[in-house]
Amino acid sequence: MNAPAASLDLAPALVVLPGPRAAIADAGGGQMVRAPDARDLFERGPVLLAHAGMTARRLGVHVPPRNPGIFDALELFAFVRPARFCAPSAAGLAQALGLPEPKGAAAQAQALREACRLLLAELAAAPEPSREEALAIAETLARAGWSWGSAAIGALRSAPVGNMFRTSGLDVWSRMIEWEAEAPPGEAGSKPVAPEAAAARLKELLQGAGLDEARPAQAEFSAEAAYAFSPREREGEPRMMLAEAGTGVGKTLGYLAPASLWAEANGPAVWVSTYTRALQRQIERESQSIYPDPKVRAKKAVVRKGRENYLCLLNFQEAANAAQLGGGDLVGMGLAARWARATRDGDMTGGDFPAWLPTLFHLSPAAQASPANLVDRRGECIHAGCQHYRACFVEKAIRGSRRADIVIANHALVLTQAAFDGARAARGSKADGETTQLKRIVFDEGHHLFDAADSAFAAALSGAEAAELRRWIRGPEGRGRRGRGLEARLMEVLGDHDDAKQALMDATRAAAALPGESWSGRIAPPNGEVNPIGPVEGFLVAVLEQLRARAAPSEVGMECAARPALDLVRDTAREAAAALARIEAPLVALARQLEDVLDQEAATLAPSDRARIEGALRGLDRRARMTLPAWRSMLRAIDEDAEDDPDFVDWFDATFLYGRVVDAACRRHWVDPTEPLTNAVIAPAHGVLVTSATLADSTLDDPFALAEMRTGAARLPDRPKTLRLTSPFDYAKNARAYVVTDVGRDDPRLVAAAMRELFLAAGGGGLGLFTAIRRLRAVHEKIAAPLADKGLALYAQHVDPLEVGALVDIFRAEEDACLLGTDAVRDGVDVPGRSLRLLVFDRVPWPRPDILHKARRVRFGGKGYDDAVARGRIAQAFGRLIRRGDDKGVFVMLDAAAPTRLFSGLPEGIELQRVSLVEAIEAVQAFLGPATPSETAER
Repeated sequence: MNAPAASLDLAPALVVLPGPRAAIADAGGGQMVRAPDARDLFERGPVLLAHAGMTARRLGVHVPPRNPGIFDALELFAFVRPARFCAPSAAGLAQALGLPEPKGAAAQAQALREACRLLLAELAAAPEPSREEALAIAETLARAGWSWGSAAIGALRSAPVGNMFRTSGLDVWSRMIEWEAEAPPGEAGSKPVAPEAAAARLKELLQGAGLDEARPAQAEFSAEAAYAFSPREREGEPRMMLAEAGTGVGKTLGYLAPASLWAEANGPAVWVSTYTRALQRQIERESQSIYPDPKVRAKKAVVRKGRENYLCLLNFQEAANAAQLGGGDLVGMGLAARWARATRDGDMTGGDFPAWLPTLFHLSPAAQASPANLVDRRGECIHAGCQHYRACFVEKAIRGSRRADIVIANHALVLTQAAFDGARAARGSKADGETTQLKRIVFDEGHHLFDAADSAFAAALSGAEAAELRRWIRGPEGRGRRGRGLEARLMEVLGDHDDAKQALMDATRAAAALPGESWSGRIAPPNGEVNPIGPVEGFLVAVLEQLRARAAPSEVGMECAARPALDLVRDTAREAAAALARIEAPLVALARQLEDVLDQEAATLAPSDRARIEGALRGLDRRARMTLPAWRSMLRAIDEDAEDDPDFVDWFDATFLYGRVVDAACRRHWVDPTEPLTNAVIAPAHGVLVTSATLADSTLDDPFALAEMRTGAARLPDRPKTLRLTSPFDYAKNARAYVVTDVGRDDPRLVAAAMRELFLAAGGGGLGLFTAIRRLRAVHEKIAAPLADKGLALYAQHVDPLEVGALVDIFRAEEDACLLGTDAVRDGVDVPGRSLRLLVFDRVPWPRPDILHKARRVRFGGKGYDDAVARGRIAQAFGRLIRRGDDKGVFVMLDAAAPTRLFSGLPEGIELQRVSLVEAIEAVQAFLGPATPSETAER
């Protein structure tokens, strides 16, 4: 069914590539235009484009507010295909709709028009979830001035419409499926998984996926991994296995085979923990081989994250109501409502929510329909007291994970939850209830386990953290802020419990000592006239004094050791500790009173009140029994100027934004975070499999010695089982590695020139990795236009107004694009095929020699520890280059001083060559083929 013809010619399409190079397209075709003409069209409209924010940035103008003259095709996609993937560019839209990738600006402009035609036709033919609901929202958005409103309404009215909605359509909470309570599943059993049974299950899964047989290495991995699913013999001594499986072995299905067998035989659940959101989704997709029926898979393989990742329906309702009264982004809320009705699980961060949606137009942060405003980031959930409790996405995820066979989580959730449950158990309290005891755990991306433990078991008293605690206790205090303080969440259920009410009021009063609204401007104002309010702000001002006296600022901040402390720091630390104690005491008293209520009124307490109290206790335990004691311990050590504890590192730091201090903090980290990791997670488990493509270190006499230390295995009575399987790929044939010897790494001009020529030699498909944001920006500024002149689009983290995942999506979709990034890109890239065929490091990725790293270097082996970290990063980056057997790729290091020993982690068959830049350029072009971007002629 075709959409009305008028809706297909709304405006000329405009695509702007870096440089900028621009093209427009109308019914007569596409043509290149000058940047001033493109800028004029963009500013006066009407204009059709993909991502107004990115287009504005490339044209050198301000990102505009949403207005009727700008038709952003991505908004139309979000309306027509909610909760479905699309890379946020014209090429990404084309590919999402099954069109071939358009090469160059003119082709992309034409493809943009065709994409919109297809989307409107699809909306006319098969609107989701119903024509009536889609029309109700479209009419609401049209009244709000949405540019696509008339076209969307015309498409939806091109067929008969049934009974009309009596609402705006935004009240999606009233149409959500509710969860149903089920009996507890009970404790998991201990039946073993035989190696031959694991291999047979793998073969079955591969055949179900249309593959004839397992690769030998994959079959071996699956059979050996069964060890982690055998019964343990003694408490505190899990069956632990460290397994390195090179890229292409197929480790995901390799461990899912025995994991699924164990879960079927013993009950819930095997927890698969990974580091990145992308891999969580990848593992869930792999589980289709086990559970091909989507309805069965939704129950058997559950993706689980912290509650701060999921849409809060109460926050959404409040924001939607405010937007309809003129207090927010009504169009954004309407598009978010479309997503909420289609989403698989309500995950707004790394799930199926389009992260690029809030970035399209200029909106105040508070008005955006974004994860920052719509998830429960501040622990303000009222649980059963919420009218949406039975439809809550978080509750669905928690309940689903209790009965699933496979729970696909992330390291942060597993470790922080284990730390919390362990602390409660030590006091004799019951487990949190948001997770069950993790008997069988698979840590994929296991090389990140040490860093994840470092974050999970650390403490930080910062302005932002202290202000969040104040908000959690007292509720929002500024005008126009949503949220609920402890009193609003608890007063209804306290009834005649006067002692509990008194404790609540005492805590609320004491929390006034924490940083309040505009605290950052008082501790570090631009004019230098500090005006701290309260003892915690006073302590942060003193911390900044010590930092300025002893630390050299960098582009992101400054840091210094906490001790010996200035007299001012010690005095204010004492006052801040006393203020925190006055908050902690009534909070602990309140927690005890609530525990008594649960105990003494067990027979009469309403289920909704019980759930609300249990939810409040979770928050109280985290803050009153974990966070506040940790903060006071740090402050007490500073006040007493005590000798450094060999197990911990304490330091001060300040965070900069655009050259200005925006926060200050006192931090405490374990020197070796595997101690709490082992105690809280590894030792209580029955079986643990840690796996990665880069787990071992070939330079060591025992390749797994460092991995044992960094995963906690070295702390167990017996050594873990180890397995090392090399990649089946022919690296000698398909990959090359070079160190360029004649580029001065400290001269941004030379680095930029080298990267530019290497990208051109490869014809695009280049990823540039940097160890400093400042150098990344300098190189981007110098090479964006020259690459655009040759038809190559350049994207960059910390430059383009998109988060890392969206940039990687565009990079994957556009075969000849190039991308610049830092560590987050290196760890998050999974781009098989020609889209990634060249990887260039600006210099060796040595660990930053900060205070924490220097302490660990002393503990873990001096320079050898530095080498191990850098070697692992290089190996991980190289692993991004070859993802399939038919991939070809070149690795280049622009650092002549890079020691050869750092490349020993590269796969067998890779011969490192030290060459001049000219030789590297020639080698890249010869190996990858001549650079033939289709738009070279568009000058």
